[in-house]
Amino acid sequence: YGSYSGAVPTEKITWGKLDIDTPRFMIESDATIVAPLIFARVLGW
Repeated sequence: YGSYSGAVPTEKITWGKLDIDTPRFMIESDATIVAPLIFARVLGW
């Protein structure tokens, strides 16, 4: 839904990047750590 860019979720809603019902999670981490964990969960490993 676009990059973080320092904007708060309510500001992203006004830009149309988020919907009012979109869950608001922010994960600050390195992709080399998080991506394998997400892929493993999605693929059921």
